[in-house]
Amino acid sequence: MAAEPDPGERITEAEQAVMEALWARSPLTAGEVADAVAPDRGWSLATVKTLLSRLVGKQAVVTEPDGKRFLYSPRVARADFAAGESKRLVDRLFGGSAAGLFAHLAEAEALSEADLAQIEALLKDLRGEGGQ
Repeated sequence: MAAEPDPGERITEAEQAVMEALWARSPLTAGEVADAVAPDRGWSLATVKTLLSRLVGKQAVVTEPDGKRFLYSPRVARADFAAGESKRLVDRLFGGSAAGLFAHLAEAEALSEADLAQIEALLKDLRGEGGQ
């Protein structure tokens, strides 16, 4: 599941909601996906089917026939999607500098003490100072 959709075909926010349902549990029918995402968004089954069709076209979702219906599963792992989106965000807003993102969060006071502790632990691990 390490595949990534075509880079020219970004996953929209609406499509990501469908992906979240599939990442949580799959395979699912279109009706099951609709049950998971439509009520909170006021979407119809037809809207969910359209989003699923788009995701299949973007190679983010695969289908498997199951009688007269299809089962949908993510082709893209959530971690791979998050990594790609994170990189695009850093590239677009901070010129590719992850330090720029960190500095922005620090200046905006958007980092809690728990966040800082996790970042410090991550840095120690990355530098091989994890106490091994």
